[in-house]
Amino acid sequence: MNSQNVTDYPNNNTYFLVWNFKQDADSSKIKAVFQRMCALIINLNNSALDRFPDSKASVVMGIGYEAWLQLELPTPLPKEFKKFEEIKGSKHTAVSTRGDLHFHIRADEKSFAYDMASTISDFMKDIADCVVEVQGFRYWDSRSILGFVDGTENPHGKDRDYFAIIGETDPEYQGGSYLFTQKYIHNMNAWKSLSVEDQEKVIGRSKEQDIEMDDDVKPKNSHIALANVGDDFKVVRDNMPFGNVSTNEMGTYFICYASTFSTVEKMLTNMFIGDPPGNYDRILDFSTAQTGTLFFVPSADMLDDFSS
Repeated sequence: MNSQNVTDYPNNNTYFLVWNFKQDADSSKIKAVFQRMCALIINLNNSALDRFPDSKASVVMGIGYEAWLQLELPTPLPKEFKKFEEIKGSKHTAVSTRGDLHFHIRADEKSFAYDMASTISDFMKDIADCVVEVQGFRYWDSRSILGFVDGTENPHGKDRDYFAIIGETDPEYQGGSYLFTQKYIHNMNAWKSLSVEDQEKVIGRSKEQDIEMDDDVKPKNSHIALANVGDDFKVVRDNMPFGNVSTNEMGTYFICYASTFSTVEKMLTNMFIGDPPGNYDRILDFSTAQTGTLFFVPSADMLDDFSS
């Protein structure tokens, strides 16, 4: 079963687009545009591969729970596909927001990413509104705006497929992936007021060399201690930084592909509620989640079926 390009590594330039169907749009028109969109995604990826094989350009489309039902896509649904419910801790909340279609566009060349985003928008604008547009960029050696390397714990090699792509546990949706996204805004003034030593305690790693602290030194409420839930429970993260320097609206678009959504839920519960409860992820004192949506990424073969 051919998958969409969910296990590629982050590129230099990324567009993240979330579109919601208009309430007054005709249902048959929405379904017709969705059908064309499935064909377009296949076309864009094939064209990029044929015309610019070294561009590392691709687009992945995910479908939200409510959209899946509205479009009358196959049932029963993927085993762990549902509407994401907010996770509310004593101080911070992983909010739940609506998202019907999610587009993850990667390219080393920004012009390529822009053209893909523009083409998709031309197709979508009559039947949906774009509620999230984030233009991510590679910051130095894959660091977040907070200055720490992001994604060090990502699986590599064959493990990327294992942790990101559904296998035989859900045969009807083999080759698909669960996609979870959150748009975080960082309080950069508060973050910069910390010493490097205190920042390292928040993250659980050294800032310059990206070396994880020993367990007897690493704070129990550090990001590394709570966001990583074990070697048997991993996801493939494709986070990218973004920002507006003049308004100081700097952030991270958290995005992960997973073969099981329960792994993501466990990670979020650790971060927002804490382990034990109350011992929440200290990074949340500086990073606020503005969105939170679960999507399902059909296999490329299923996309092809949807397009006809």
